[in-house]
Amino acid sequence: MSQPPRFNRGHRERNGERRDDRRSSPNSTSTRPPYYPREEDPPPKHHRDNPRVEHRDSKCNNICSRRGIVLICSVLTNALVLICVVAAQMVMSGLSSMGGMGSFNINSNFNMQGTELQQVRDLDMQYSQMRAPGIYGGIAFSLTFGVLSLLFVVAGNKPPHRMSKKLLFGALVFQAVGAVAYVVAVGLYLHFVIQVNSTDICRRREILYRRNGYTWMNCDVSGADAAVALFGLITAILYTAGTVLTAKTVRWVKRYQQEKKRRELERQQGRGNNHWTPVGGDTTSV
Repeated sequence: MSQPPRFNRGHRERNGERRDDRRSSPNSTSTRPPYYPREEDPPPKHHRDNPRVEHRDSKCNNICSRRGIVLICSVLTNALVLICVVAAQMVMSGLSSMGGMGSFNINSNFNMQGTELQQVRDLDMQYSQMRAPGIYGGIAFSLTFGVLSLLFVVAGNKPPHRMSKKLLFGALVFQAVGAVAYVVAVGLYLHFVIQVNSTDICRRREILYRRNGYTWMNCDVSGADAAVALFGLITAILYTAGTVLTAKTVRWVKRYQQEKKRRELERQQGRGNNHWTPVGGDTTSV
């Protein structure tokens, strides 16, 4: 086969160099867009999506702050106090008070008969009436503080600097009062239970139950009453921690507002200086 002449090769090589120069030249117009701008497009989209994510999670972040978590735990401990108060009443009210509950048959579960059975019924009724003020007071107390704590949790779904000052001070005062009130309430509850258990009615009741093999029905402080005191003290500790955290939040909000006012004053002063600078320039030119 015949080879192409050399001058044709040189001509082709020159044409190839010109084509490469045309492709590589920045001034050449090409309908095909370059590839690198497409790689740079995703970062702006990522930056646009960030504020939306923060906006969606803002309420959860505010409620689940340290101050909010302490209030949520106080709601739970208030519920535990309420449950233990009711359980203490049900346990210490006596077996005869369960005679009308469900399929419980008092004659089949009791070893007592005749006058002993009537005495136990009367003593159980008197003992339950003596414990009634402490039970009703404990239910009302724990229920009130639990509901108020839940309301403050729901109201704290905004950032601290956007909340009203009255709400922050209200939460501060409420938790401080709750801490002191729970300590006092636990002391009064235990004192009331010990007084009721030291009466002659409780002792006579204990003797009748022990005579028939029910040694657990005694005049000591029951486990349910001890649980009421334990969860009450835990609630007082939580309210104390919440008071400290809320006080720090109030101080931070004050500093934030002072800094905001200072920046606004600096902006106003800066605008005033920019407004008078042309006048100064005219006077110096004259």
